[in-house]
Amino acid sequence: MAESAHRSPLVRLDRISKHFGEGETRVDALRQVSLEVFPRQVVGLLGPSGSGKTTLLNVIGCILDPSSGSMELEGELVLRDGQWQRRNLRRLRLDKIGFIFQFHNLLPFLDATDNVALVPKLAGADMASARKRARELLDYLEIGNRKDAMPAKLSGGEAQRVAIARALANSPRIILADEPTAALDSKRAGIVMDLLRKLAIEHDAAIIAVTHDEKIFNRFDHMFELRDGMLESEALGSAE
Repeated sequence: MAESAHRSPLVRLDRISKHFGEGETRVDALRQVSLEVFPRQVVGLLGPSGSGKTTLLNVIGCILDPSSGSMELEGELVLRDGQWQRRNLRRLRLDKIGFIFQFHNLLPFLDATDNVALVPKLAGADMASARKRARELLDYLEIGNRKDAMPAKLSGGEAQRVAIARALANSPRIILADEPTAALDSKRAGIVMDLLRKLAIEHDAAIIAVTHDEKIFNRFDHMFELRDGMLESEALGSAE
């Protein structure tokens, strides 16, 4: 992936592999995957079920231990030869990464504001500051009028916006999305992708999304295809 020489990637993977089991039962979920994603890019990972897309996303998110390979996030070497370079991966995730899922996973007993405020609170902010940050993000995503609504009272699109606000709560520059629009209709899926594009540009962030959703393929700058754990080729050129 060509990029201006003066810009460094926010995500750099070097020969990431992941296998499960040993001997005859061994399954190679990822095989020597190398990838760079730069600021302001919205990148899609495409591939059939079982190809390794979610496994790759979980390695980038420092949730799953790879078998080998190295990784840099925001210029920091966080993985070297399959070994984590930080002891506290939970803190790393809070500091660097925002997560968006197919289903919003909002806590049903907290309103929209407190669902978002939970993340900065876990990072050490006091409740007043956390709630202030949450309200600012809900306003930014044009859903401030629903700040007091419980998840059961939100539409699918509204709930996904709250989930995006939660992902942004600690100002990460790396946002990982697993099928973020699969549960939405075409109109709402387009709105969500437009929001992700806005975030990438205005926050100088990198967005990496696993998707099967053909209605949003044209919203990505680049799409890469995984097959049998291997990153084979770029599926689409620039969307710009």
